[in-house]
Amino acid sequence: MTEPGPTDPAHAGLTIVLPAYNEAARIGPSLDELLGFLEAPAPGFERTEVLVVDDGSSDATAAIVEARAAAMPARRWPALRLLRQPHRGKGATVRAGVLAAAGEHVVFTDADLATPAEQLPAIVAALGEHDVALGSRVQPDGSDRRASQPRHRRLLGRLFHAFAAAWLTGPVPDTQCGCKGFRREAARDLFGRQRIESIVFDAEIIHLARRRGYSIASVPVEWSDKRGSRMRVRPRLALRVALDLLRIPLIHRRVRRAARVPAGQPATGGR
Repeated sequence: MTEPGPTDPAHAGLTIVLPAYNEAARIGPSLDELLGFLEAPAPGFERTEVLVVDDGSSDATAAIVEARAAAMPARRWPALRLLRQPHRGKGATVRAGVLAAAGEHVVFTDADLATPAEQLPAIVAALGEHDVALGSRVQPDGSDRRASQPRHRRLLGRLFHAFAAAWLTGPVPDTQCGCKGFRREAARDLFGRQRIESIVFDAEIIHLARRRGYSIASVPVEWSDKRGSRMRVRPRLALRVALDLLRIPLIHRRVRRAARVPAGQPATGGR
């Protein structure tokens, strides 16, 4: 059996980006789950780098990742990398990770693995025919994995989705699922244009993908509501979300509405 090649990020076929902020309690178990899954890789996962982006954590998140990376065998896949940045929010953290990714395909998913690792092959498989693959907690039978969330979170989510669909994203079943995949060219184009650093960045990326003409797949995934989220719905956050949603079309008003592009080829024209 041929040994895997050197784990130089430049040789990666897939990059999995994990944005992390004060995740010391969860990042270790999440890495155990993800790296364990990657030890017997599915097709498309043979040369995978896991890139953890630490969003200026004040706890031991970065130290835990560094220790795991140091303990991993050299010159073997999967690879584990850490990228540090000052605290700026999830949108900025995901953008930094995606733009630093070397893989031909790039997937970002939440550090708590609310979408389990075994769901990732469905996202990557969709990138065989599409430029963008959006995880969806809405299932083909109409059921919704978000039913496990507290009632107030479900209500706020429905309000957000209704407004985002009408204003920005169109008929995407689930804009806020924390698991999304991209072909590298599309990822660099879209995240290079991203300006929103709050939790609304997902809607901005989908809006940009539609304007640029990328082909988009919605992929049903399993999902569970992991307790421990630090997001608290307060008036200040609600106001920022509303303002960010409103200004996205204004920020990108000069992005040209490209014709539909064959899968795997970025739209051209416009800025």
